[in-house]
Amino acid sequence: MQTVVLDTNALLMPFELRINLDYAVQEVLGDVRFVVPSPLIGELKHLDHKYANAALQLARKYEIIQTEAHGDSSVIELALRLNAYALTNDKGLRQRLRKAGVPLIYLRSGTHLIVEGRPLR
Repeated sequence: MQTVVLDTNALLMPFELRINLDYAVQEVLGDVRFVVPSPLIGELKHLDHKYANAALQLARKYEIIQTEAHGDSSVIELALRLNAYALTNDKGLRQRLRKAGVPLIYLRSGTHLIVEGRPLR
């Protein structure tokens, strides 16, 4: 089973874009394990966004894992540590993930997920 690390942007997607994250990812990868870097919980608690509370509840549904890094760096750290995909629509983070060799999942045209790369296994 593949692991997918979610960032804040990914946790907001179901509410902003009305997509079922579990179903959409399952369509492209099959059964997966979703994980959330622990610093993102604090980020969501303090985020001034109308869907922040809903995204926080969604994040708590998944496994939350401690990281040394914070923010976007925690997503990279966790994806590398777990040899996992990272799901984000944040362009800056996607560039950093590519440089780090982390496989990506992102939304294209607001309608479907694209998988870029594969974990080393």
